[in-house]
Amino acid sequence: MIKVDAFQSHLAKVAKGSELPQSLYVISSDEPLLVMVLQDKLRATVVARGYTERDMLMHEKGFDWGALLNASQTMSLFGDKRYVEFRIPTGKPGRDGADALKQFAAQIESQSGQEPDAVTCIFLPRLDGQTQKSAWFTALDNAGLATRIDSIDRVNLPAWIAERLKRQNQQVVGGEPGRLALEFMVNQVEGNLIAAHQEIQKLGLLYPEGEITEEQMRDSVLNVARYDVFQLNEAYLEGDMGRINRMLDGLKGEGEALVLIVWAIAEEIRTLCQLKRASLQGGNVQMLINSKRIWGKRYQLIPRALGRLSLPALDRALEIIAQLDRQVKGLQVKELPSDPWDGLRRIGGIFSLR
Repeated sequence: MIKVDAFQSHLAKVAKGSELPQSLYVISSDEPLLVMVLQDKLRATVVARGYTERDMLMHEKGFDWGALLNASQTMSLFGDKRYVEFRIPTGKPGRDGADALKQFAAQIESQSGQEPDAVTCIFLPRLDGQTQKSAWFTALDNAGLATRIDSIDRVNLPAWIAERLKRQNQQVVGGEPGRLALEFMVNQVEGNLIAAHQEIQKLGLLYPEGEITEEQMRDSVLNVARYDVFQLNEAYLEGDMGRINRMLDGLKGEGEALVLIVWAIAEEIRTLCQLKRASLQGGNVQMLINSKRIWGKRYQLIPRALGRLSLPALDRALEIIAQLDRQVKGLQVKELPSDPWDGLRRIGGIFSLR
């Protein structure tokens, strides 16, 4: 797979006529807004090249894989070039689908070197490492141009918001007030880029071009953060107590099942305990991290957490989470607050120690 910047650079060259469009494109991501932006750019590029007939296919139960093979080969009734969008929402085509995709990739490769009569774009969710190594995905990657759109990390979200504001000729005020304004929006829209995009557009409608103050930001932006358990794990690994509290409040307000949260945090603490003991015994922690198939942001955060947390602190966190597990199952635990959510905050306090 190539990076998104290289993908966009290719589309720019196709638009200028210095490169031919590929027969096959593959876009993998869990970020609907970022997929939508790249999808619109791809559509505009191929339509300008004459691919005006558009077909949309969706993989679901009983899908006829012959439809994909035929769509990329059959010309329009009016002789127009064809653009095909094919979505596999689960990222799991099944055995028959895997065979069909390999056949489709071979069909695409046999047409290389000439401008295709049909351009196909396959949309997939973010794929894990094992799926990226599968025979069907490797065949698609080799036959066409594939890219993965990563989620925007929280640390990069202020810059992303600022860049979006700049597109509509707005910017936050300079210095610390501007930083606080961006931080406020990040806290309100974390994990929900579509909502962030909508809030930025709303700022463009409410206020003229120029500077946006923190007060204006607060007056405009709604609390549309979307939290999940795995983002909560990241907050614990970062040791960010303010973020932990916000996310616990949000998850509690959304009615998230406590048993799931306790399980996820317990698994994280157990992993950290194993890695910490291995490091103290002189083991290769990085190799152990790789063997546990830890990837994404956790791959970066776990080594930092290990450097910050002592083994006694981790053992204490493990003891508390074990007590919480009994508490959420209806058993009495005298050592903890009556509200399990406060017990989770107690663990956050351990992780936030510097």
